[in-house]
Amino acid sequence: MFIQQHKYQLMVAGGIATLLGLAAHQWLAGPIGAILLIIGTVLAGAPIALNAWAALRVKVISIELLVTIAVVGALIIGEYNEGAIVTFLFLFGDWLESKSLAKTRSAIQDLATALPSTVKKLTAAGSLVDTPVDDLAVGDTIQLATGTTAPVDGHVLGGTGLVDESRITGEPEERRKVAGDDVYSGSTVTNGSLQLQVKQVGDDTVYGQIIDLVEEAQDAQSPVASFIQRFAKWYTPLVLVIALIVGLVTRDARLAITILVLGCPGALVIGAPVTNVVGIGTGAKQGLLLKGGDVASTLNQIDTMVFDKTGTLTAGRTSVQSVQWFVNEDARQKWLGRIAAIEQQSAHPLGQALITYAQDHDAEIPTVKEELQVIPGQGVTAGTIAVGNAKLMAAQNVTMPSLGASTASLVYIANGTQLIARFAITDPIRPQAKEAIAALRQQGVHQLIMLSGDTPEAAARIGAEIGLDEARGGLLPADKTAYIKALQAKGRKVAFVGDGINDSPSLAQADVGIAMGSGTDVAMDAADVILMNNNLPTLNRLLTLARKMTANVTENITIAVGTVALLLLGLIIGLVTMGSGMLVHEVSILLVIANALRLRHISSRKAKNLTPVNFSQAQMADNHHESN
Repeated sequence: MFIQQHKYQLMVAGGIATLLGLAAHQWLAGPIGAILLIIGTVLAGAPIALNAWAALRVKVISIELLVTIAVVGALIIGEYNEGAIVTFLFLFGDWLESKSLAKTRSAIQDLATALPSTVKKLTAAGSLVDTPVDDLAVGDTIQLATGTTAPVDGHVLGGTGLVDESRITGEPEERRKVAGDDVYSGSTVTNGSLQLQVKQVGDDTVYGQIIDLVEEAQDAQSPVASFIQRFAKWYTPLVLVIALIVGLVTRDARLAITILVLGCPGALVIGAPVTNVVGIGTGAKQGLLLKGGDVASTLNQIDTMVFDKTGTLTAGRTSVQSVQWFVNEDARQKWLGRIAAIEQQSAHPLGQALITYAQDHDAEIPTVKEELQVIPGQGVTAGTIAVGNAKLMAAQNVTMPSLGASTASLVYIANGTQLIARFAITDPIRPQAKEAIAALRQQGVHQLIMLSGDTPEAAARIGAEIGLDEARGGLLPADKTAYIKALQAKGRKVAFVGDGINDSPSLAQADVGIAMGSGTDVAMDAADVILMNNNLPTLNRLLTLARKMTANVTENITIAVGTVALLLLGLIIGLVTMGSGMLVHEVSILLVIANALRLRHISSRKAKNLTPVNFSQAQMADNHHESN
């Protein structure tokens, strides 16, 4: 334990002894130089040998074992300078590698250290007291002054302020928060003062979930990384056998020992994981949460992208365009209030439009006494009242007059079998949706499809307006999943982009599920990627990152394999020694790390004129009127 804790101090001591030994060997006669070189070898070699022994105890032939055998062999044949140089370079490379790898995790480190440890809490007496964040509970009230970062998720009770949510969304623009708005942990008040009621603390906050997700994703192995690690378990013993055979056949111990050093697969083993860590960290800082390197690899193969409608291609900010009533005028206000009362138990965008319409018409909203039942993809019922689409009306045996088609989203209200009203609701298409779809096509996504529970007419209108290849309406959640399965059966690689709870089956079925919104529990569980900023153009940034990550892994493997090939060639023609081979080996590891670090500089500049939707609508949507 002592040796492992002080291995870098031993490296320095061994390096000094090696330098003195080389100098003494050059300028002084006698055994002093050899003794110093042996001391340098032992000092720097002890941690390496202990690691090799620890690996052997669990039946693993490690890189350290190759180096240890090579160094012992060098000492036996009297190559003291080679042994000392190899052990020092190996530990020095390990030190440089640890420093470089620390930089690769800078994104998650920045996230983890961004939150304050204390915050001002409002007591029952009305005074503000500095309180440890760990002591906060749901329902507490805290005060955020200018420059303060929210350590919890909260609901604004009072005050106004500009809030920087870039740690959550990856977008630099500030948002004004007033009473009634939500503030997420990790957001910083840049101007003003806010009083928050605590809603979530610790790992339950949006920020805590992001950190957990990124940590899990960075630790997850991509298929390439897993394959290389399995390959290394066989490759390392193979190098040992080859060196032994070469030594026996040629009777050249120095050659066999050099092969052990040159055969170390360090750069190969680290090539894929380091790209995974850097790429996922870079994405997290830009509001792109990938659940592992395998997601990036699969995204690189996507040729078909399927979209949900409401809250995905449309903004989720719905409004009532027109109403057709089938009751007398005296009863309409009462019905508006009852409809709004039912919809207050839902955060679906269409339901919110009905609530707003009722409020704008001064309807009195009563308390709903009947039990609310959600029927996925159709709507809701409360007692004898049904609010939903035409499929729900048919299921309730509602008498439907001939009303004509509409390109708006249609919501029907019935009492028993009597139709009360039909609301035509519009939802604006997201700004830059058309441009984002065109950019995806340029990225190589050949088929762009929308699946919606809305009317076929409304789906067709939106599909034509933004340039989709196909737009289907009138679908239930199960229909969407079946459609994705059919595409996959044809050999398509499918990504599904959605935002609602009822999109979960499709998100899980697709080769890559991409959730819009700020990351609810359902989205976190079902999706492979979370787009925290809710902007469609971010999909293009996501594909760019995935393709750069995939290319980076290929480059790293090429560097690793190419280095081994060049070293072997140099050994054959007599240009490479054991010491120089170890130096090149360590340099190749640093090149692989440096190449992966280039991913940190992928542009995070925001596309112009993006309009993010309200998180409270997108993340809570349950899509009961339609399967979107």
